[in-house]
Amino acid sequence: MPVYVEVSVNVPQVTSLFHYHLPADLEGRIAPGHLVEVPFGKQQVHGVVLRLLEVPQVAETRPVSDLVDRQVVLTESQIQLSQYLAESTLAPLSACINLMLPPGLAQLSDTLYELNESDALESAEETNQGDASREKIPDKTADQDLSPLQSDLIALLRRRGSLRGRQIDQVFRRRNWRAAASVLIRRRLLTSHSVLPPPTVQVKSARTACLAVPPEAAKARKSELGRPGTKAFQRRQAVIDCLIGSSSPMLVNWVYAESGANAGDLRYLAERNLIQLGESEVWRDPLETLDFIPTSPPPLTQDQQNAWMELLEAIHQTLDGKPSKPFLLHGVTGSGKTEIYLHAVAEVLQAGKQAIVLVPEISLTPQTVRRFLARFPGQVGLMHSRLSPGERYDTWLRARQGQLSVVVGPRSALFTPFPDLGLIVVDESHDQSYYQDTNLPYYHASDAAVAYARQVGALCLQGSATPDLVHYYHAKQEKWRYLQLPARILAHDQAAKSQMERLRALNKGKFAYRPLEQQAQSLELPPIQVVDMRAELKAGNRSIFSQPLKTALADTLAHEQQAILFLNRRGTATYIFCRDCGFSLKCPRCDLPLVFHSAAAASRSRQASTGLICHHCNYQRSLPRTCPRCRSTRIRQYGTGTEKVETEVQSLFPNARTLRWDYETTRQKDAHDAILSHFGAHRADILIGTQMLAKGLDLPLVTLVGVILADVGLNLPDFRSAERTFQVLTQVAGRAGRSPLGGQVILQTFDPDHYVIQNASHHDYEGFYRQELDYRRHLGYPPFTKLVRLEFRHHNFEQAEAAARELSAQIHTWIRTEGRRATTVIGPAPCFFARINNLFRWQIILRSPDPVSLLRERRLGDWRIEVNPPSLL
Repeated sequence: MPVYVEVSVNVPQVTSLFHYHLPADLEGRIAPGHLVEVPFGKQQVHGVVLRLLEVPQVAETRPVSDLVDRQVVLTESQIQLSQYLAESTLAPLSACINLMLPPGLAQLSDTLYELNESDALESAEETNQGDASREKIPDKTADQDLSPLQSDLIALLRRRGSLRGRQIDQVFRRRNWRAAASVLIRRRLLTSHSVLPPPTVQVKSARTACLAVPPEAAKARKSELGRPGTKAFQRRQAVIDCLIGSSSPMLVNWVYAESGANAGDLRYLAERNLIQLGESEVWRDPLETLDFIPTSPPPLTQDQQNAWMELLEAIHQTLDGKPSKPFLLHGVTGSGKTEIYLHAVAEVLQAGKQAIVLVPEISLTPQTVRRFLARFPGQVGLMHSRLSPGERYDTWLRARQGQLSVVVGPRSALFTPFPDLGLIVVDESHDQSYYQDTNLPYYHASDAAVAYARQVGALCLQGSATPDLVHYYHAKQEKWRYLQLPARILAHDQAAKSQMERLRALNKGKFAYRPLEQQAQSLELPPIQVVDMRAELKAGNRSIFSQPLKTALADTLAHEQQAILFLNRRGTATYIFCRDCGFSLKCPRCDLPLVFHSAAAASRSRQASTGLICHHCNYQRSLPRTCPRCRSTRIRQYGTGTEKVETEVQSLFPNARTLRWDYETTRQKDAHDAILSHFGAHRADILIGTQMLAKGLDLPLVTLVGVILADVGLNLPDFRSAERTFQVLTQVAGRAGRSPLGGQVILQTFDPDHYVIQNASHHDYEGFYRQELDYRRHLGYPPFTKLVRLEFRHHNFEQAEAAARELSAQIHTWIRTEGRRATTVIGPAPCFFARINNLFRWQIILRSPDPVSLLRERRLGDWRIEVNPPSLL
């Protein structure tokens, strides 16, 4: 009786599942979760086995070709999670499964292109009148019937040999080379066939050495080491002594380092059966060089204790198999949320389960990892996209084998294959970076964490100082459980004391330091001063710094403390404008203003790009001397970015040490950690940056935060723009005053009476929530409804518009046919960013209690579908 399996194949845009049978040699070796190779049409593809079947749904099945990995690559709970994601986001199941696998393990089928040498030579003979020299084939003049692109393709294959389609994509970006290849194939100048590349990641091995005889015998056989007194004899003797002192095989690199020996010495000893050479697996651990000091838990404050006791009760319930609602931990900045996370992780680890801790940004990962490593040494792994494929694979493998108990990282860490997950923590759960919008599936890790915890019987704990308005609404409606930490904890006492004593010795003391036992258990949130920049202009101040901010910066530097300057714009100037004709220089592919990056700023931050750059598609060009439209020389740079802020700071305070923290300065691996470590060690006085600054930084010497322009993003035509602005202002303000040194925030704005600015200046989340909720209720936006965003992209504007209008008419027909009176349609209309990377964008918004159900099982072709996206821009 044959065994049948259901497989999700790794083929883009394929949504169906397929049934295969197992050949005799694979029976009993394959289970749900295994990665297999199967035939699919005329090609071989990878796929994941979802379940075993007794009876297939097709009359004839094809056999599974091979087993790629002997161990299952997906747990049963991960299969369920991928099915949930496919169902809730309307994405192909294979795309959801790929989220769970480390890069390089499951491969996509590709096409291999090769020169057809015999026909190519024949063509060359005809064209070159008898000259059959192969050297003339790549020359464009070798065949006048070839187009430039066809000639380029032949030249590439001639130069580099056979190439896969995705390799050619990297060479001919934005060129339709496949059409050219099809013509060459018909003319028999090229051949092509399907190939399935093998996995590009595997276990890493390293050579080892150990004694092949007992230590006494090795000592007695000194005469076999060579002529006594020579350097070779001494090196070989050192190898023997080194291995005698080791209870297990040693890596040969260590042997070389300790003995001074070389590979020839080891071969010499192995040939005489004195040592044995072998191989062992070694882990590529990204945390191997991360310094940390083991710590024990500090005593909890009363607020923390109250929250912890309620959370502890829920953890014990889940350990007993009783489901729990998700928890929302609402704590002001610096209130000690991370300590609650650490207590919760310790509790589930003690019960033999594992924990996942999500952070919103790679930039936050090193700081968070250190705290967890210090509490759980040897049990913590790191997972994020900046790691090498080998590091990600090894972390994934160690978690699968039960060698790790905690994994920390951004949204991809959610898919760690833990066998018995007990806790999922989502720190800064409001953050938009938890949403994936670059590749299928388009999902929110916060929502996926809630679903995953429910599936596996784990507890989900989401924390934030500025909770997502929908999450807070759920907590108010008691769909989630609510915990509150309303006060900032007094922390960093020793750092503050050291600073005070040092400054007192220099006669620079500003604050009267009191020992910790004489202070209250909590700190007040820093006062926020709102500065009306309209009044500054009227007073004749045209600087990007208001007078209060200049004074505060000078005072902070005088007392050798630190400041953070925040502006959520990169670059030196945000647009280029002609003062004569009004022409604005835009990206030719995106219709968006090009941003100017100065050479001086690039030199200071060691960034590669200067001149005009598009922040969406990376188009670059030099700054023109004259207006491209009217040839006027009065073309100027306007607007302010982080580079300009840094330049202005250095002009005002030449002796100040500055660091910039934005996309341009953090492209290299470990750049985030390097900048944060540099600033944390007080090797810089002022940190200037974008929204990265607003996320979880805990820096005791920062006593001033200056917001250069609070209005950035506030008036964008998106229903969440007010919420995003309030969140980022509140979060960045929370970087100041986290120690007994105290602190202050100066918030510069051109709209000081806006309710977002007013509530942020008073740290009033509840006030903002009430006012914003009224707007959402009136306009019919979440949490009172759900959204689906349909987006169509095309190189031709008219075709994009026609496709949008056609689908809109079809949707209205579906709504009428099914009687969906609660469903409304917004659009079709061009997106706010109407063209990105030469693609015109049109969108349709569906708004209803359940808009997904209207689209399920409907084929929408090239339409991009996003369920409850965080932005409609």
